[in-house]
Formats: sequence, C-alpha cells, structure tokens
Amino acid sequence: MIPSTTQRVPLHTRRGANEKIDRQTRRNIAYYAVNRSEIDARLEELEREWDIERTLEANAATVTVASVILGLLASRKWLFMPALVGGFLLQHAVQGWCPPLPLFRRLGVRTQSEIEREYYALKALRGDFDHLGETRESGAELSRRVLQAVD
Repeated sequence: MIPSTTQRVPLHTRRGANEKIDRQTRRNIAYYAVNRSEIDARLEELEREWDIERTLEANAATVTVASVILGLLASRKWLFMPALVGGFLLQHAVQGWCPPLPLFRRLGVRTQSEIEREYYALKALRGDFDHLGETRESGAELSRRVLQAVD
C-alpha cells in the first residue's frame, strides 16, 4: 500500500530521527511561548526553511548535472548516474524513501507538514486565531477571515 503524502517520509524515517525533529519543534514552540516578541522573526525563518522535498530535489539536480558534465568530459560511464537518480526520485515519490533521505532527516530536514505544524502553533501563540471564536457571521465572511488568519 502506498502511504499518504504527509506520512510517507516519517514512515520511512528512523524513529529516533522523527523524535529528534519533534523534540526540536516542541522546544522551539516552548521558547517562543516565553519570548513572544521574537515570533515574527521565527515565522519569517520558517517561510524560508527548505523542506525535505526541496532538499532532495536540489540534491538530485546537483548529482544529475555533475554526472552529465563528468560523462561528457571524463567518461561516459558517469551517464548512468542520472538514470539512477531518476529511479530514486521515482521511488521517493511513490514510497517516500530514497538513499539520501536518512542522512537529511538525521540532519533535521523536516517535511512541509512538520514545518507547518510549528508555523501554525506560533501563529496561534501570537493570537492570530483568537478573533475566530464564536461568531454570527455568514459562512462566506467567516471562511474569508479563517483563510486570512492562516495566510
């Protein structure tokens, strides 16, 4: 069975790496719960943070380009690497695993969902959702304000 998009990387990551990432997220949120004046800067950092998908794409592109250059200038044997990288990317797309994944996860590279978890927890700490409590607004107006709050 193919895992869901949000679960495929954590399912193929060692428990220790997942727990390390989760602990760091919890520490970050605890820190900003006390240092709320720094939340805006942290939210900006999170908007620039590379997720695991972007990291793997950049890694694959780098290996592919380098292999093609080496294949053209050094030895045609290097031209097997782009095919190998393509196979690994396909495997990652379907299963959520590829050879560099364990290293990047141990280094703390998070999934988009993991980044968003911290992002929205910080927005909640900042009070971005406080005004969305009980309301008598129409569905259209409430949905507009909810979408505005999560942007």
